[in-house]
Amino acid sequence: MQLGYGFRLYPGTGQQTALAKAFGCARVVFNDAVRAREDARKAGQPFPKAAQLSTRLITEAKRTAQRSWLGEVSAVVLQQSLRDAETEYRNFFASLKGNREGPRTGPPRFTSRKDARHSIRFTANARWNITDSGRLNLPKIGAVKVKWSRTLPATPSSVTVIKDAAGRYFASFVITTDPIADQARMPETDRTIGLDLGLTHFAVLSDGTKIDSPRFLRRAEKKLKKAQRELSRKQKGSKNRAKARLKVARAHAQVADARREFHHQLSTKLISENQGIAVEDLPVKALARTRLAKSVHDAGWSSFLGMLQYEAERYGRTLVTIGRFTPTSQTCSTCGVKDGPKPLNVREWTCSACGTVHDRDHNAAINVKQAAGLAVSACGAPVRPGAIPAQREETGSHGIPTEPRAG
Repeated sequence: MQLGYGFRLYPGTGQQTALAKAFGCARVVFNDAVRAREDARKAGQPFPKAAQLSTRLITEAKRTAQRSWLGEVSAVVLQQSLRDAETEYRNFFASLKGNREGPRTGPPRFTSRKDARHSIRFTANARWNITDSGRLNLPKIGAVKVKWSRTLPATPSSVTVIKDAAGRYFASFVITTDPIADQARMPETDRTIGLDLGLTHFAVLSDGTKIDSPRFLRRAEKKLKKAQRELSRKQKGSKNRAKARLKVARAHAQVADARREFHHQLSTKLISENQGIAVEDLPVKALARTRLAKSVHDAGWSSFLGMLQYEAERYGRTLVTIGRFTPTSQTCSTCGVKDGPKPLNVREWTCSACGTVHDRDHNAAINVKQAAGLAVSACGAPVRPGAIPAQREETGSHGIPTEPRAG
């Protein structure tokens, strides 16, 4: 399977200028591609093909006075920007036809130099390489310092250079891993577990283990409010406002990084210790519109479940998701009697049929495991349902970064 390995970059002053130029050129080519297709749509003409756009917007544009500066960056960066526009249109049309899972996506929009995130991608034919001293050598940018937090398990097929809202630079390498080697790293076990996610505790396991919720956003609220208040008092367009905006972005990035690290460590621990994991399909979008919205976003359930999903596929584990309407909090895990709905402030209850006293979350975790069929199997081994969806694709110039833990 394909994975992204992310590492922090520390470009020098000249390299930052070269990267800014590359970001700008990629942005211009992307916007030109969107404009060309929009003009064709309004004129009732067929969309120009990718090859036609490449010739018109890159090859011929470099010969004009208005776009001659496109030749100052790697041609691969410009070609990949065109591919990103092509991919966004393909996803948009697939979404219109109902052939694409998830919420409906809109058409590609014009990007701006004021966007919070910028990225460019170098494929193998760009002739980038990692030097003997451990630097990332990029065409027309130079050898950039990298903080290597781990070794790459295989030769990368491409690298995406990202600048986030906090002004930090990252390199995300696309690696194709060996499934046999991955599964050998984590030998099979006979343990299975049910998982109940919540807000009082981040997760309660069916074996009774309770994992506290770190509440990263809540703990950083005082610092974030102060930084946001300082930003609101700065004059728009001033250098001081730009500095204050960067301070706010860095504070939010610190919270997001801490949450992501917590999710990575917990998901890896659960995957390594259990052959099968059962979770509940949570209505995150609906919960995010209630009075619990801030706590729901702070928990980051969707991100955590996404990590469980791709790690389960990578290491040969079983991840089972049960329906969100399964009454896990209403059913007695001992006798199976449905005891009716209960308000959120009821954390313990006694079964009216068998008299068992239940911890609400622990009982729900046991029911999740039983509903998934991981509690008992015919041969005494954990069941293996259908294949888990493949890992998300590497992002491009106009997507959202999905790189794993960055060094």
